[in-house]
Amino acid sequence: MAETGRAAVFLGPGKGYEIQEFEVPVPEPDGIVIKVSMGGICGSDLHIWRGDSPLFAAMAGNVAGHEMTGRVHRLGAKVKTDSLGRPLKEGDRVAYAYFYPCGRCYQCNKGEFAACPQKLLGMGPSISKFSGAYGEYYYLKPGGWVFKVPDAITDAMATPVNCALSQVTYGLQAAGLRYGDTVVVQGAGGLGLNAIAVAKEMGADAVIAIDGVPGRLALAKRFGADEVVDITQQATPMDRIAKVKALTGGRGGDVVVEVVGIPQAVSEGIQMVREGGTYLEIGNISFGRTAEIDPSQLVWGSKRIQGVVMYNPWVIPEALDFLVRTKDKYPHGDVVSHTFRLDDINDAFQNSEWLREGDATKVNRAAIVMA
Repeated sequence: MAETGRAAVFLGPGKGYEIQEFEVPVPEPDGIVIKVSMGGICGSDLHIWRGDSPLFAAMAGNVAGHEMTGRVHRLGAKVKTDSLGRPLKEGDRVAYAYFYPCGRCYQCNKGEFAACPQKLLGMGPSISKFSGAYGEYYYLKPGGWVFKVPDAITDAMATPVNCALSQVTYGLQAAGLRYGDTVVVQGAGGLGLNAIAVAKEMGADAVIAIDGVPGRLALAKRFGADEVVDITQQATPMDRIAKVKALTGGRGGDVVVEVVGIPQAVSEGIQMVREGGTYLEIGNISFGRTAEIDPSQLVWGSKRIQGVVMYNPWVIPEALDFLVRTKDKYPHGDVVSHTFRLDDINDAFQNSEWLREGDATKVNRAAIVMA
């Protein structure tokens, strides 16, 4: 009898998830079946859950989620090593990318894998429905990047590696962060907290975190934020801009990072960038949602906007090394504040829905535990 496993199938925006059972695939020669240990609920998963863009309806019928870690369950016949050439066997813990650059386009030919126009096309089902984080298994297709996870890293630490941590690591490098810079982070969720710690380790002289949830602001300080701006106290955009300017000697940040995912934050954030600085846009993934900006601020301020989605392959092993190196310095395991069983995935999303509820004190970041 064929081996089977369970997964949460997305029914569409506003409809939630349904647990269904699927056959565990026999991997292709270059494929890997992974038994998922934990799947995280990223801010982008909440955008899909809400239906913040009409295009997210296309996710219906699939196993969603992208932030995850697990153990090798079954190796394809040709797979002997991870993507760094280290021996790989069944039972090894792994972190892996969830997108698949085509390797055959203009961007891939220039080594710009994160910019591959085709990179998301491979995320859907191929030989298996296990194509997302919210299932007991995940099928890593041929060509997918996979890296062994060091024993020193817990599952809670490893789960955000292939999204939050790798994304901000790649983004801060793309933004040109330099030693001694001041960094402003709009949003202290999963990406924001990682951005704070990574910026400090990259040599930022000061990091300012902006959020409105007390628990997140407290955690931002533990992740290395030198100053926090509470949007419940600094209630208007001009208040927050003035506060950031005051904290930076009137200049603004060398790099301002948007990881809130709200278009209205963009105009505000650009005004927090110093003349000659960079605005790093990561959070707004919902197509069709717009923000009004004054482009003269970019021209007269010699400011640059750097958009970043996904990352290049070197980032995951660097992110894993970062976790090992800083595991006693920052509370990486505390980013996941609540865990839920797969059967309770709809409760997990409801309790993570701080934008709708207006109160995120219950859950900072949730994860689904498969075991």
